[in-house]
Amino acid sequence: MSGNSLVLPIVLWGRMAPTHCISSLLVMDDFSTIITGCHDGQICLWDMTPELEICPRAMLFGHTASITCLSKASACSDKQYIVSASESGEMCLWDVNDGRCIEFTKLACAHTGIQFYQFTIGTEKEGRLLCNGHYPEILVVDATSLEVLYSLVSKISPDWISSMSIIRSHRTQEDTVVAVSVTGILKVWIITAEVSKMQDLDPVFEEESKPIYCQGCQSISFCTFTQSSLLVVCSKYWRVFDAGDYSLLCSVPSDNDQAWTGGEFIAADKVIIWTEDGCSYIYKLPASCLSASEHFRSDVGKTKEGSIPPLVYSIADRTDKQLLICPPVTRFFFGRREPFHKLLIQGDSAGRLSLWSIPDTSPLQPLSTSSGKNNLQISSTISLQEAFDKLIPVSAGIIDQLSVMPGKEEPIKVTASVYIPSQGRLVCGREDGSIILVPATQTAIVQLLQGEHMLRRGWPPHRTLRGHRNKVTCVLYPYQISPRYDQRSLVSGGVDFSVIVWDIFTGEMKHIFCVHGGEITQLIVPPENCSTRVQHCVCSVASDHSVGLLSLRERKCIMLASRHLFPIQVIKWRPADDYLVVGCSDGSVYVWQMDTGALDRCVMGITAVEILNACDELAPATVDALSHSAVNLKQAMTRRSLAALKNMAQHKLQTLATNLLAADNADKGNLPKYSHNALVVQAMKTNLTDPDMHVLFFDVEAVIIQLLTEEAQRPNPTLVSPETLQKSQAGADKGGSLLANKFFKQVKETVKETIKEHLLDEDEEEEEEMRRREEKSKSLSLLEYNLTMDTAKLFMSCLHAWGLNEQLDGICLDRLGMLRPHCPISFGLISRGGHMSLMLPTFKVNVCLDGDLKINIVGKGTYGVSRAVTTQHLLSVISLANTLMGMTNATFVGEHMKKAPASLNQVQHIQGIFLVFGFTKPDNRSLT
Repeated sequence: MSGNSLVLPIVLWGRMAPTHCISSLLVMDDFSTIITGCHDGQICLWDMTPELEICPRAMLFGHTASITCLSKASACSDKQYIVSASESGEMCLWDVNDGRCIEFTKLACAHTGIQFYQFTIGTEKEGRLLCNGHYPEILVVDATSLEVLYSLVSKISPDWISSMSIIRSHRTQEDTVVAVSVTGILKVWIITAEVSKMQDLDPVFEEESKPIYCQGCQSISFCTFTQSSLLVVCSKYWRVFDAGDYSLLCSVPSDNDQAWTGGEFIAADKVIIWTEDGCSYIYKLPASCLSASEHFRSDVGKTKEGSIPPLVYSIADRTDKQLLICPPVTRFFFGRREPFHKLLIQGDSAGRLSLWSIPDTSPLQPLSTSSGKNNLQISSTISLQEAFDKLIPVSAGIIDQLSVMPGKEEPIKVTASVYIPSQGRLVCGREDGSIILVPATQTAIVQLLQGEHMLRRGWPPHRTLRGHRNKVTCVLYPYQISPRYDQRSLVSGGVDFSVIVWDIFTGEMKHIFCVHGGEITQLIVPPENCSTRVQHCVCSVASDHSVGLLSLRERKCIMLASRHLFPIQVIKWRPADDYLVVGCSDGSVYVWQMDTGALDRCVMGITAVEILNACDELAPATVDALSHSAVNLKQAMTRRSLAALKNMAQHKLQTLATNLLAADNADKGNLPKYSHNALVVQAMKTNLTDPDMHVLFFDVEAVIIQLLTEEAQRPNPTLVSPETLQKSQAGADKGGSLLANKFFKQVKETVKETIKEHLLDEDEEEEEEMRRREEKSKSLSLLEYNLTMDTAKLFMSCLHAWGLNEQLDGICLDRLGMLRPHCPISFGLISRGGHMSLMLPTFKVNVCLDGDLKINIVGKGTYGVSRAVTTQHLLSVISLANTLMGMTNATFVGEHMKKAPASLNQVQHIQGIFLVFGFTKPDNRSLT
């Protein structure tokens, strides 16, 4: 999948919603979208109606660590941009409307808070992001390029900033940044228009530094109603300060069993404070805190704590608290434009969103905490799993038709899978210990499209491998990563501590390795330049903190490293030094000699980091092991690694070159296969405990080239006369497309010499030729079928906008042999750096026709998702339809539909394509 290719993802989510343990929350200004970040690094977009109904729309993939904070990144309503930051220092700028990643960067420091700040220079408005986190300053970042412009630095007692707030001044051109450090010192910076124009890294020092004794500050907020108060919330108390001289006006301690985590002003005289366990309370401020009152500042300077303000409302004071993995995230938002809701929003570790609409009027009688009255009723609540459960029909998984057991509601979960593009085959390991081999395109057609296949039991044809006694945790096909492995070997690991080697063609179990004392968590292929003995091994990692090198050729374990004290996080290699480097979760690094199995050293601290970084510097030597598109497309995307994507492109160039040379030495009549894969199936999971969901990546360019290549390999009936057909078979064998042969011959001649010089030597060329001949001699599929045409049929059937025009739908079904989807189809969008947005099956879109008519399409509409997705779909449909119209034998119609003479059927097929896609035949001649 090259970066410039038109690649369209389609997702098969399955019936279980992905884990979404919410870590941060944001509501857009128009109150139509809620954004949640989770501890696994994904971001979820939720649509919200004016009636406060919530529906999950899409999930954004790109971060590799927990999302720490979210912020809006634009002030105008037509550009709904947000910025997200993660624990690993990644920052991404997203377009909320279609889920595109616009910009991304990675800093050496992690942000815990981001606030958007806009200012005007002349007639232009510019945006800045003020970031604080695990570093002793506030970074000012450009909101469009994510470039650090300058920083706000402390001269006195510099320390990490716990929380900050921006005070906008409407009277002067000076705005104020107020922040509290972790040691409880309040800092004040003045930002003027001149400072905002700074484009260098000169620091701006604070104007004021004052200890306010607020250790463990959770949040600081400015009262926009009175412009005179600051609310500082700490875990054990919350305090109100005068925004003029930062003197204390009010202080309220927490109960012994409560820890405050944040708060906001909801009116001039009311604040809402929330706790770590998800409860929220609204307090009415005393007169001494109100600038309009005659008692304003009456308690300043008194050492005694002020009396506790009366409690007005209690919100979400759950008596039946369910056990949560981590504390829920609570935030308060009020609408600055229609609708003017005041919303308290909470997200928890179960992926549930809860909303409370705060009324403007409050009871006259104060509420005592003991009386359970005046509890505010919840306005709306939904979780991802609840949204999935409401779907009719349910969201499909990749092999649901083979996994639904009689008497059970839920299908058997797929827990590990690998796709083999050369065979078009998908290998799925399941929670019951079985492994299913199935044709990928056919199983996707069964899950997504209606047809006769839905009535057949056990369709598509498949093979079941049984050997593991419980859940399969990982599956590896080493041959597709490196041709040095046996083409027949498939390796799987399970929770039964075993690693099994299978013959993928016969289904026979070749060998069982039982060397670990815990479930197998990873199977890895060593780099190319290891020693000869290690080259025929796979590396297995287990939950008992052990690492093994298992020789597939010798059928024995040649090294077992099992002295690690903590779980293993990373495996790296130093092939030239014969070292295997193991990084553990406590930061320790173990260096093992692969040939002898001896522990060379165990190090901690900066030395451990340097050793791991030194292994990364040697990564280009292991390009082949890192760059296979079927294996590492997800890693390249999620890590935002441009190097990985470039490696993938280079690998595909080498594959194309190898195929050209091998084909030149092989049978001259056979044209080489295009090196890109028309379809790649990538298994993904948001959390280790989740079953696999599967993303189908369709490369439109590869589909077209494979269709044209197969067309060129067939004899063309329009160019062959009846007399020619009666001649010898040798003459008929040469009857391919002359134009295509000429084209590939030119490509070969121009590329071959360069390839021979830079990529391949003669020995490798001979090995490649032998390998290709071996491949031809073996059956590679469970059933003979046209993989390319099936892929095109699946692709076109999913992309067509069903339901918009009944006549058009009838032509597609009857004449073209396309199939109508029977469940929601979730499309996706690949944007900058391989970041992805994937539609959830709960996505709803209203398509407007003729001004008044509205059709509500749940997950089946290709148009209305977003402009970017619509553009990609239209380009794909038009280019693929043009290709099919130019072919002589292209048809989606199955054998059961071919009752009419072939010539008539073909005419109807071509006519159907012209009708559907609005093309006219050149010079308007009749097709019949």
